[in-house]
Amino acid sequence: MKTGKHDQYTYRVTWAEEDGEHVGLCAEFPSLSWLAETPEAALRGIRRTVADVVAEMETEGELVPEPLATRKYSGKILVRIPPEVHRELVLEASEEHISLNRLVSARLAYPHAPASRKPREKSALA
Repeated sequence: MKTGKHDQYTYRVTWAEEDGEHVGLCAEFPSLSWLAETPEAALRGIRRTVADVVAEMETEGELVPEPLATRKYSGKILVRIPPEVHRELVLEASEEHISLNRLVSARLAYPHAPASRKPREKSALA
């Protein structure tokens, strides 16, 4: 298998209990998978499958997915939440003396840590 765009994709191997085998997956091609007896064989199989699909897409002039690893991210997301949740988050951030943005970022990065154990930004009052 020659080196190509398929080498930049995000691959994962996990156990498929229902199949009793390891399954190779590719994040950029969620409809593809490869079952095998060993994790190594599952990875080889999914990589080969993706390489074949990418080659076929290129031959047909289809748009090939950009690898997640090479995409540029702004660091901004827009999330809609109920007004009561928004209010509670603002109150918690105020009590912690941190910005709402910092509180939400910490919650996303460390979902199971108590608020007092999450990294804090410097307070404007300090």
